[in-house]
Amino acid sequence: MSVINPAIEPIKFLIGTWEATEAKGHYPTISDFSYNETLVFDSIGQPLLNYSSKSYHPETNKPMHFESGFLRINPGTQNLAFMVSHNFGLAILEEGTVDENEKRISLESKTIARMSFSKEPEVTGLRRTIQLLPDGNLKINTDMRTSRTDYTNHLEVVYKKKN
Repeated sequence: MSVINPAIEPIKFLIGTWEATEAKGHYPTISDFSYNETLVFDSIGQPLLNYSSKSYHPETNKPMHFESGFLRINPGTQNLAFMVSHNFGLAILEEGTVDENEKRISLESKTIARMSFSKEPEVTGLRRTIQLLPDGNLKINTDMRTSRTDYTNHLEVVYKKKN
């Protein structure tokens, strides 16, 4: 059960487990793909949300991508930091803001750490928007830049909250 710190009020709408209803990926250097995904945002009383994401192939249910981290708010402000580790060897610090009225989060990478034996091309930038839609669903768009391409939309996902 979540314990709510008053500082997280602007991002409280994220708390819960979210299942993708539509998840599509594309990029100029790869074939388009679909996937299933589950996101979890949880609070233990700190001025942050714990985060995890698991993606699976829609036909075989084989694992595709896992990530985990923390979405931290600077108490008394709309400023956020999203620290995320990816299972393929990236750790990314994104920073941005939340628009509490629009229930919209905008983030951009500030630091990207990469293990020395990661596959090419190298991810050099990430932009992410998270929006609570009027119907109660959550939409996330992720743009990526690599050592071979400029910023391009990579992921578009709509999630429904589980009870």
